[in-house]
Amino acid sequence: MLRILAGLIGLTLLAALVGAGGLLYVLYEYGRDLPDYRQLANYEPPTVTRVHAGDGRILAEYATEKRVFVPIEAIPLRVRNAFLAAEDKSFYSHPGISFASIGRAVVTNIVNIGRSRRPVGASTITQQVAKNFLLTNEVSIERKIKEAILAFRIEQAFTKDQILELYLNEIYLGFGSYGAAAAALNYFNKSLDELSISEAAYLAALPKAPNNYHPLRKYEAAVARRNWVIGRMLEDGRIGDRDAIAALAEPLEVRRPDATQPVQAEYFAEEVRRELVSLYGDDKLYQGGLSVRTTLDPRLQDIAQRALREGLVSYDRRHGWRGPLSRIELEAADWQKKLAEMEVPPGTEPWQLAIVLALTDGNAELGFADAGRGTLLFAEAKWARAWREEQKVGGTPKSIAEIVSPGDVILVEPVTGDAEGTAYPPASFALRQMPDVDGAVVALDPHTGRVLAMSGGFAYERSEFNRAVQAKRQPGSAFKPIVYLAGLDSGFTPATLILDAPFVVDQGPGLAKWKPANYTKKFYGPTPMRVGIEKSRNLMTVRLAQTIGMEKVAAYAERLGVMSDMPEQLSMSLGAGETTLMDITTAYAMLVNGGRRITPTLIDRVQDRHGATVFRHDLRECAGCRNAIWSGQAPPELPDEREQVADPGSAFQIVGMLRGVVQRGTGIRINSLGLPLAGKTGTTNNNVDTWFIGFAPDLAVGVFVGFDEPRTLGPKDTGSNVAAPVFKTFMGEAFADRPTVPFRVPPGIRLVRLNAETGQLAVAGDRKVFLEAFKPGTLPSGEKVIIDGGYNPSGERPASGTGGLY
Repeated sequence: MLRILAGLIGLTLLAALVGAGGLLYVLYEYGRDLPDYRQLANYEPPTVTRVHAGDGRILAEYATEKRVFVPIEAIPLRVRNAFLAAEDKSFYSHPGISFASIGRAVVTNIVNIGRSRRPVGASTITQQVAKNFLLTNEVSIERKIKEAILAFRIEQAFTKDQILELYLNEIYLGFGSYGAAAAALNYFNKSLDELSISEAAYLAALPKAPNNYHPLRKYEAAVARRNWVIGRMLEDGRIGDRDAIAALAEPLEVRRPDATQPVQAEYFAEEVRRELVSLYGDDKLYQGGLSVRTTLDPRLQDIAQRALREGLVSYDRRHGWRGPLSRIELEAADWQKKLAEMEVPPGTEPWQLAIVLALTDGNAELGFADAGRGTLLFAEAKWARAWREEQKVGGTPKSIAEIVSPGDVILVEPVTGDAEGTAYPPASFALRQMPDVDGAVVALDPHTGRVLAMSGGFAYERSEFNRAVQAKRQPGSAFKPIVYLAGLDSGFTPATLILDAPFVVDQGPGLAKWKPANYTKKFYGPTPMRVGIEKSRNLMTVRLAQTIGMEKVAAYAERLGVMSDMPEQLSMSLGAGETTLMDITTAYAMLVNGGRRITPTLIDRVQDRHGATVFRHDLRECAGCRNAIWSGQAPPELPDEREQVADPGSAFQIVGMLRGVVQRGTGIRINSLGLPLAGKTGTTNNNVDTWFIGFAPDLAVGVFVGFDEPRTLGPKDTGSNVAAPVFKTFMGEAFADRPTVPFRVPPGIRLVRLNAETGQLAVAGDRKVFLEAFKPGTLPSGEKVIIDGGYNPSGERPASGTGGLY
């Protein structure tokens, strides 16, 4: 008996030794080439870079994986409990693997033999961390062994909370969501601390197979799995009976992030993205979790986009109907299907595609892809005169039949009444047309250079080309204030008389003489400098440029950032060079801010994933700005470190002259707003490019309108009736119900009453009198000095471009 007992003990010891040896061999064999688990200590997962507007709302997100990293301390207990109940209830007590779970899995898999079911796993959260971070998804015993070894090692190196933090920020939960925080946003449009028990339980039901519990396509399975998690939470004592009953009764409702909540500013966002890439590279942008606060003012951005679209549509309507988008034979039984398959032109919302079914009672009957019906009113299509070459139009249509025919596919917009308030019948529509012209608007703070709004075209979906910063076009007469500023800094005044008379330059053998002319083709004799800019007189501008020298004009153009290396030729004084809307608007901003240099910026601040500021536009130090409590102390004063690029007095004089453009000159249509506004129109030869650049005391705005492939806008289309209306709409809405301030007068400036016609001191009986700004020592003396500029300066070759007209 003793021998038998001794033999059994010996066999047991031998088996134990063999088992231990086998275990040691397995640990050695599978553990020697494992990844270094210590790298998890420096884990920085790819996280989303978020770009915010100035009010904090989301403008754009950039990521390879939509993940929001949240430290374990910030993850609510109910969320942690839900995942622990669903995935690993003994997480805080096991050493990395759960032997009880392994036993249950072994039994279940034996029972399932022959049933063609996928083997059941028993992975703990620690094992899932090992697999997700360090191994592959291969289904094999070898991988499970490696996973278990790594789990043991991870448990020795990290705390349980650290492991859970890694898990909750890494797992994929469907809907493009990496990590629990991203899933909370994508499924319920909530932050983690806003989730209910039911919602947290649903997220915890997803790690194994998100697609199997899709809340829309597989609603019943999703609810059943969520309820199972709630039951596990109750069974484990993580919630009470009352909470469980309420959670089970709560419907599973998906609330995707509101599409209208983010700010719509695609051109602005793309320019920010390009700048971030140049600063930090693609990897940092798409994986670095940057937090970017931009300068964008959503209210002004909305106004800019709307004003530009309305301006482009208005211009397009004035220049005729180019015909239907397509045609569908009405005899075909499937016209409705064909209409549904047609692509709606991008950027035309809320316009709709419709087909003309018949012409009845002076209107047109419309059909829609959804089987709806409507009426195109002739009153809302009368604008559709036939388009002609050179942007000319035919006669006013007499009937709807001159505009559309049955089978035409057109764009329409629902309307409820006319401009006078007369109501239309239900299902009435107006004819619409996608403009083929385009343009841009930019608005910035003239004191800081912060870009508050930017729209680079009619629709980003139609063209990603940003005409505010990428289009280099001739500014035409919008360049003239640069010439006049150089003249004022040269000692002249707004009252200086300049000869408005024929000007001819011999360009050399074999070349035609250059003969610039005014838009009106008239000559006005000696005229005050102010009138030259108000009425946009080309001949006066050329004479002033000739007098002060084009080298000085070129220097001022470069100093103000309008253009670099400008040819020193007289035609450049009329805007024959090329610049961008952003650059010339920034130059105007430096006029109204007193001649101080600013640099346009779209980004205020960039923070890294840890909250450290890595970029600031304003680098000035302000110790007083960091006071946490206000106790009656004066606000801190920041040093003004901006470079002075123009004399403040000269800059103010230009502001006054540009104010005259709005009050009496080419921008007079803007004066009806009754606001302190100034600016300048710009139009190039053959009316190809149109501009209006202007400002209020604290807001600079630029507008450009033209075809992407330069061609005439029409024989009567200039900056004053194409671009200026967009500026007027923008400023009118921007300052609606908002206080305004007058233009600031710099020290030393004297405001003197002048005769508007002669430019001399006003006397009793003068009718056209206004206040003119003079720098010290430059008041009119009564002596008339006229700038004539000379007719044929030797060696000068002015005509290298078309130049500005109006």
